[in-house]
Amino acid sequence: MSTFALIHGAGVGGGWFWHLVETELRSRGHTTVAPTLWTGDDTDTLTDYADTVVDMIDTRDELFVVAHSFGGFTAPLVADRLPTAGLIYVTAMVPRPGEPPADWWGNTGHQEAVRIQAAEDGGLTGSPDPYVGYFHDVPKVLADQVEHREPPPPSTTAYYEPWPLDAHPATPTRYVLCTEDRLFPAAFQRQLAADRLGTIPDGIVSGHCPALSRPAELAAMLDGYACPSLSRGHASS
Repeated sequence: MSTFALIHGAGVGGGWFWHLVETELRSRGHTTVAPTLWTGDDTDTLTDYADTVVDMIDTRDELFVVAHSFGGFTAPLVADRLPTAGLIYVTAMVPRPGEPPADWWGNTGHQEAVRIQAAEDGGLTGSPDPYVGYFHDVPKVLADQVEHREPPPPSTTAYYEPWPLDAHPATPTRYVLCTEDRLFPAAFQRQLAADRLGTIPDGIVSGHCPALSRPAELAAMLDGYACPSLSRGHASS
């Protein structure tokens, strides 16, 4: 079986975000790690966040590194340091060499993509209300827990420092597109995966937080990636 390193984004409850997916993956015989990365230390770097993940992994199993949202800036750093069978972005930010996370939004055209989608859905996309923009399809009992579990935000250092790799790691890579996402519209994700990974994403019917809204379905996708077909490279479907 495989080990899944699950890297959370911002505003979703830290490592707790993955707890339902962890249960599903473990029931299938896999091992999981899902650390909370943000510590409140404003000097922490993206490399420090990667260190936290790497230090938790002690396995000879095939390793799959999974990133959600802002976790996309950390996951490739882990895959670059450890033998990794697959790198999986789940509606995640895909970095380019030297790109600070703060610049990602403008470089990718995110604001315009949100404007276009919001014009079509009456302003649901881009809503500042987290229950509309983030958690619209998450059971309320889970959405209500996020603010109590959320760690301090990512450090200013990590947010403004250039992404440290010279190239995306040569690791078989997938992108999971969330079709009902109101933070990263589906069309935006599709273009991001094409431009930055050269791949066609796989889709899941979900908003921005599939680990809370569709944990069984997401775990089934991850379990499906833990197979020899992923080793063929940047697969498309």
